[in-house]
Amino acid sequence: MMRAGQLMERQDGAPQAQDAQPDDGAFAQDMAAMLAHRPRGISPKYFYDAEGSRLFDRICELPEYYPTRTELGILQQQAGEIAKLAGPRAEIVEFGAGSLLKVRLLLDAFDRPARYLPIDISGDHLADAAALLRRDYAGLDVQPVAADYTRRLLLPAPLPGAGQRVGFFPGSTLGNFTPDEALHFLQVAAQVLGGGALLLGADLVKNPAVLHAAYNDAQGVTAAFNLNLLARANRELGTDFDLAGFAHYAFYNAPQSRIEMHLVSMRRQSVTLAGRAFDWAEGETLHTENSYKFTIDGLRALAVRAGFRPGPVWTDPERLFSVHWLHAP
Repeated sequence: MMRAGQLMERQDGAPQAQDAQPDDGAFAQDMAAMLAHRPRGISPKYFYDAEGSRLFDRICELPEYYPTRTELGILQQQAGEIAKLAGPRAEIVEFGAGSLLKVRLLLDAFDRPARYLPIDISGDHLADAAALLRRDYAGLDVQPVAADYTRRLLLPAPLPGAGQRVGFFPGSTLGNFTPDEALHFLQVAAQVLGGGALLLGADLVKNPAVLHAAYNDAQGVTAAFNLNLLARANRELGTDFDLAGFAHYAFYNAPQSRIEMHLVSMRRQSVTLAGRAFDWAEGETLHTENSYKFTIDGLRALAVRAGFRPGPVWTDPERLFSVHWLHAP
């Protein structure tokens, strides 16, 4: 599941992140474009207001949602080898940082990391998580960057005396991009991390039943996360979506090797934005997210196309998930 944002900067002393949700204008523009066109779809980056970020954290703790705990297990087991590859005084750049939980494994293992640059869409959520990280890692230079890493990305210059810059992109967020977008992101990352490396998590193709359960949890948290997109539009844009009139729907599209998430209109209805009414047919869907699944060979080939040189790759015993070390040019 995806995290992104827009570049914002705070000038009041200690480096912290402001709330960098996509501004109301961009959200309204994309919502209007979605309503005006069929089939209907919108970027998953709009999931991540404060409530969406909270719900995503709950998803990561669900028994059906294997990616988080599986990736954590791989990172725990391989932390020593990853630290050797990173070398001393590395700068860690995390794309879509979220709650900053997984990076703690790297911070504990790395040799005197010079700085940590977490990037995320939800600025308030990021600032809170960064404050906790500063408390737990006294002396660590933590500089949150509220930014959209799917767009042009500007990062602070490397610190004097710092080692290589190591990107960290866990959670198989790469799978939320289209194939062309995934290639573009990796190309941008290769440039930003030049001379360093990218530590990348990638979910693997597997039994569709396992995938179905992961995105249709028994507690309904993923459904609430999906529906929060409409609730956010009501709160921020003044739309009048009836949340009871839409249902969460997620399935595995095997020919495309991806999970698709949709919101299904359960009846004929109308939704208003900025005084204009838009009709929904019964059964019509809003496509809110894709989550592509990879093979190891396919991911490594994609990395080569983007300019990386593939290094070690680690998986869990059931080969549910993979973690890749990719050398940047």
